Parts: sequence; structure tokens; C-alpha cells
Amino acid sequence: MRPLYGILFALGFCFLVAMNTGCQSHIGGQTLPSGYYLDDDIRYYAPGAKMPLQNEAAKLQAER
Repeated sequence: MRPLYGILFALGFCFLVAMNTGCQSHIGGQTLPSGYYLDDDIRYYAPGAKMPLQNEAAKLQAER
């Protein structure tokens, strides 16, 4: 009987851990954020050059 209690306790513990973790979920075709998305750090990437090959364009312009 004791092994049954251990198994039930382990399953219950795994269920509680799974329910309390913040992960994305897919419901009705939508990807919903985790419960902790407000605590995430914000990453800002500065906009790059409008033309990715700007050095190459400058060389071509200089050759003309």
C-alpha cells in the first residue's frame, strides 16, 4: 500500500509543478504568452541601416 502513496504523491507533485510553470499555450489557434511575460526583461535592438549593403553601394557610387 505504501508504494501506491508514493506514486500518487509523485503524480500529484508533477501535476502541481506543471500547473504552476509559465509556458506558452496554444488555445483555439492562438499562441498565448506565459503568465510571467510582464516580468521578462525588455530587449531593444536599434534599427540598422536602411540599405544592408551600404558600404558596397558607397564604393559603387565612388567609382562612378
